[in-house]
Formats: sequence, structure tokens, C-alpha cells
Amino acid sequence: MKTFKSLLTISTLLLGTTSVFAASHAGVPMANDAAKKEAAAPMPASASADMADGEVRKLDKENKKITLKHGVIKNLDMPGMTMVFSVKDAAMLDNLKAGDKIKFKAELSGSAITVTDIQPVGRTN
Repeated sequence: MKTFKSLLTISTLLLGTTSVFAASHAGVPMANDAAKKEAAAPMPASASADMADGEVRKLDKENKKITLKHGVIKNLDMPGMTMVFSVKDAAMLDNLKAGDKIKFKAELSGSAITVTDIQPVGRTN
């Protein structure tokens, strides 16, 4: 129960922070046209800067959930911890097992944090 309350508190704080940031930057013009074009450009496929390090602790394919012990998730401004995430697609979990080291991308999707990409690290089969 304590873990659930902690997760709920973190989620609430993240949602509040996002709203405050968006409100405080609404209507702020870009510095110049070049900056506008750069901001509108699609992200390269190899945007590994958004990837966080993690270790698989538990898989729940039926409910599309993964428990990860992870490092800092920079794009969410989240410190390292162990927590349960939803996954975008249950097939992402097919080739994983507890103990696997991964890199992953997580995004805020509504009120949940969802893993959108998983890449195994240093696996020797």
C-alpha cells in the first residue's frame, strides 16, 4: 500500500509540474525563424538521449506491465527508482526476462507513464 501511495504521489506531482510548465511558457515566442524550423523538425530515429537505463524486475504480459529498476528518466525529470510501467505494446515484452539490462524510452500518456521503446543491452544468447 505504501508503494502505491508513493507512486500515486509521484504521478500527481509529475502532472502538476507539466501543467505549470506549459502554463508558464504559453505564448512565449520563439527567438527566430531558424529556431521554429528546428523545433518543428522530426526527431532522429537514433535519439538515444531520451533512453534511460533499466533492469527488468518483473513482466506481466497479460496486463501489458513491466517492473523496472531504472536510472534517471531525463525527459520526465524522474530520479532512479523501481516502479511498474505500462507498455505501449505487449509484444515489446516477448523477448525479455527478469534480470535483463535494457535501455528504454518512457512518456507521459494521460495519467500513466508508458514505455514506448525497449532495447536490450549487452545480451549474449
